[in-house]
Amino acid sequence: MSAFKTIEWKDDQLVLLDCTKLPVEESYVVCKDYRTLADAIRRLVVRGAPAIGLSAAYGVVLAAMEARGKAKDKEDFARLVRKAIEDLSQTRPTAVNLFWALSRMNKKLEDLLFLDYGTIIKSLLEEAHRIYEEDVKANIQMGKYGSELVLPNSSILTHCNAGALATADYGTALGVIRYAHKQGKNIHVYIDETRPLLQGARLTAWEMVKEGIPATLITDNMAGYCMKLGKIDMVLFGADRIAANGDVANKIGSYSISVLAKEHGIPVYVAAPLSTIDINIESGDDIPIEERDKDEVRHLYGVQTAPADVDVFNPAFDVTPNQYITGIITEVGILRPPYKLSIEKAINGLRTF
Repeated sequence: MSAFKTIEWKDDQLVLLDCTKLPVEESYVVCKDYRTLADAIRRLVVRGAPAIGLSAAYGVVLAAMEARGKAKDKEDFARLVRKAIEDLSQTRPTAVNLFWALSRMNKKLEDLLFLDYGTIIKSLLEEAHRIYEEDVKANIQMGKYGSELVLPNSSILTHCNAGALATADYGTALGVIRYAHKQGKNIHVYIDETRPLLQGARLTAWEMVKEGIPATLITDNMAGYCMKLGKIDMVLFGADRIAANGDVANKIGSYSISVLAKEHGIPVYVAAPLSTIDINIESGDDIPIEERDKDEVRHLYGVQTAPADVDVFNPAFDVTPNQYITGIITEVGILRPPYKLSIEKAINGLRTF
């Protein structure tokens, strides 16, 4: 397990390690109500598809606790909690884990409404805890399956952050790296800086230092040259949403390094739990892509780096078509092309993909 807690339910509050302050400061945001949590999700205090989803699950618990003190009757209680679920669903549009977790919590709520308030809240909290524990177990399983792909003495390029900071614990892509490192495979990690918010430089590098895993930080535009020099043996990153055909939405820049990797004959693997797969979306063309504030590009942590009136295009994610993906590492195994078939089998619980 990681040496820190990204998300923790404590004293009827949700405590989040503030990812916006890393690596300079390890500080925490305490969410006493779901509105504080919604703001934390928008501001990237908590980020990463699995972490967003499970945080939102706890947000439903916070909403139910608040609704108990305000509701005139059970119908009003349900209305208040459903309003909170809707508000939380509006925080980030791309990460499907958010909607998956909220849907699961909403179903639990509907099943419990005939019970007393205390029992409802207790049961909702138990469901959020289950989502948390399932995520930890899934990450460890992904680490186990993914490490089979990692050859001894390999150099792995990763993009953005898909570690314990983006999940309940352990990580998806970084979970594979952690597992391979603990197996003594003598791996080395190349970390893309990941502009514009530097999640690679600030977060992945921080995790690698914490874990004592050998790593080298590079700027995003160095990736192709590092491949040309033979420094990269495989590419490994996470996902915010995967379409039914295997197209992958991940942090902006993932598409570029995937194309470069294919040109250089380097395999590209994506690590993500099944909850990140959206079988209702046929292809990556239908994945909603969040566009964030233009000042994230014009400024870098309070320092203006571009003219204030220059226009900016700032999508938070891009989509990598499935033909650039060598395999998708999940908690039930490694999915291979044709992805439409292997994904369908994985979702349906068949182990023959």
